[in-house]
Amino acid sequence: MSKLIIEPIQLPGLELKRPIIISGPCSAETEEQTLETAKQLSELGVKIFRAGIWKPRTRPGAFEGVGTLGLPWLKKVKEVIGMFVSVEVATGHHVYEALKHGIDMVWVGARTSANPFAVQEVADALKGAKIPVLVKNPVNPDLELWIGALERINNAGITQIGAIHRGFSTYGRSEYRNHPQWQIPIELHRRIPDLPIITDPSHIAGNRDLLASISQEAMDLNFDGLIIESHICPEKAWSDAAQQITPQRLMEMVNGLVLRRPKIGDTPRNTLDELRKQIDALDNQLLDVLKERMKISEAIGKYKFENNITILQSRRYDEIMNDRNQRAISRGLNTEFTTKIFESIHEESINCQSNVMNKELKKNTEQKPE
Repeated sequence: MSKLIIEPIQLPGLELKRPIIISGPCSAETEEQTLETAKQLSELGVKIFRAGIWKPRTRPGAFEGVGTLGLPWLKKVKEVIGMFVSVEVATGHHVYEALKHGIDMVWVGARTSANPFAVQEVADALKGAKIPVLVKNPVNPDLELWIGALERINNAGITQIGAIHRGFSTYGRSEYRNHPQWQIPIELHRRIPDLPIITDPSHIAGNRDLLASISQEAMDLNFDGLIIESHICPEKAWSDAAQQITPQRLMEMVNGLVLRRPKIGDTPRNTLDELRKQIDALDNQLLDVLKERMKISEAIGKYKFENNITILQSRRYDEIMNDRNQRAISRGLNTEFTTKIFESIHEESINCQSNVMNKELKKNTEQKPE
C-alpha cells in the first residue's frame, strides 16, 4: 500500500456528507453565466462550485477558457453567493493565481497528472497551501502514474487530498467518452483505503444521457462523491455542451440516487461486490475487444473474396494457437482453458468470413446481367 498522509477534506463551516457534490459549468464563459449558474446551484443546496478557467483542448482553435480574467467571477461566487469555489490547475502560475484569488479547492487535470514534471511543478507551487487538492486519473489507464501524482502532491505537504475518477481514453469505439474501467479506482481504494474518491460522470459519459447510471455505479461502489458539469443553458455552452445539465436536472438526478449501506456486519466494505464489479468491468472490455476483432474478421473475409482466397488457412491457424498458448503460459493461464477460448473465437471468425463471402457472392450474382 502507498504510504500517504491523508486528513479528511475540510471546508470551513461545511459538514461534508456522502455524496459530496461539486458542480458548475465546464467553462466560466461570462460573469453573468458564472454567477447565475452558481445562484441556481446554491438555491438547490449545492455548496461547492466548480468552473473551468484554463481549459486544455485537444486541438488549437477551440475555446481554451477565459483564463485569469474569470477568477474575480469565482471570487464573487464565494463572497456574494456564499459557495466554496474550485478550479483545475495545470501549472505553477495557475496555482499562484488561484490562491491569490482565494480559491478554496483545486484539482489537477487528467492531462497534467499524466506528466510527472507538470505534477511536480504544481506540487512545488502548492507548498504551504492549506486547501484540499484533488487529482484526476491520467488519461491513460495507469494506476501507478495516478498514485505517483498523488504522492507528489502529498510530498508537498498537502494532506487534504483526494482522487477524481474521470475515466480513461481508449482507441476503439465505446459508448463512453472515456471508459470508466471501474477496476482501476477500485484497486486505488484497495491500495489507499483512506483516500476519498470522487467520480466525474460528465467526462466519463461525454453525454448527459449516461450521467445517472454512472453516478449510481459510483454510489454502489461506495465512492465519496460526484463532480458533475452543470450550466444554465447546456445546449449553448462554449465547451462540452453535450455532457452538461441544468442545475435543476442535476438535483433531480442526485435526489434519485440510491445510497446503499457501506457496511455488512463488521466488514468495512462489501468486498465480494467490489470484486464482482471488477469482473463486470473486465467482461465489458472483453466484449468490446471481441466486437472489434469480429469487425476485422469481416474485413478479412471481404479481402479473401476479392482476391479469391480460401477462408481456412491451416498454417495461420496453427501459428495462432501455438503463439496464444505460449502467451497464456507466460501469464500463468491454463493452456487448456485458453485453447477452448481461441478455438471458439476462431470458429466465430470463420463464420463471420463465410457470411461476408456469401453476401458478396450473392450481391455479385444479382448484379450480373441476364
